[in-house]
Order: sequence, then C-alpha cells, then structure tokens
Amino acid sequence: MLKKTISLAVLALALATVSCKESAADLITEQDLKVVADEAQAATLLPKISLDKEVHDFGTINEGDVVETEFIVTNSGQSPLLISDAKGSCGCTVPSPPKEPIAPGANGVISVKYDTKRTGAINKSVTITSN
Repeated sequence: MLKKTISLAVLALALATVSCKESAADLITEQDLKVVADEAQAATLLPKISLDKEVHDFGTINEGDVVETEFIVTNSGQSPLLISDAKGSCGCTVPSPPKEPIAPGANGVISVKYDTKRTGAINKSVTITSN
C-alpha cells in the first residue's frame, strides 16, 4: 500500500522536472488519483491501537517483590486489532498480551509483571507488535 504512494509521488516529481511545457497536474491521470484516494480510504478502515496509559509507576516496592499492572488496549479503528507480540526490555519484565483479536471498539488487556531483582530506580519498557 505504501509502495504505490511513494511510487506515485516519485512519478509526479519526475514528470514535473522532465516536462517544462506541461504541469505535473496535467500529467497525473484520474487513475493515479483513484489509487491515492483508495489508499486513503483503506487507511481509515485499519485497526488503531489506543492505550489507557503509556506509563505505570509502581512507586516504592520491596526488593524481591513481583508486582503486576494492566494496560487497557482499545481498538479505535475499523477492523480487528491483532497483537502478534509483546516483549519486555529485560527478563524481569514479562508482558502477557491478549491472544484473541480485539474487535473494533472493544478492549483487551496487556498484563505486565515485574520481578524486582535489582534495587534502585528502574525504568523498563514493553514493545508491542500489532497490525
């Protein structure tokens, strides 16, 4: 989908620089414009991930504790949201994403457990891979 948009932009730029007598707008066909319009319309039909929060602060916790939080994932798009992977930045941070697709307008939960193996201030992250 992205390839066509890039190709179209490059084509329009190349045609504009090659032809001095005709404007780039004269060289773009209705079919070219339809491709761009179709891609824009298709983009509105995609899933869209929204989170209830991007950061969770556990506050002060004791060494050796295992703490857990949840992130509420909402699909604010128009097609099912598939979370294919969720990875913690280290072995002490373990996310558990929903296994089933999240329908448009529906919610899912990503649970994240943190094992306090180290003392001091800690800043860990979770990377989500989705469609």
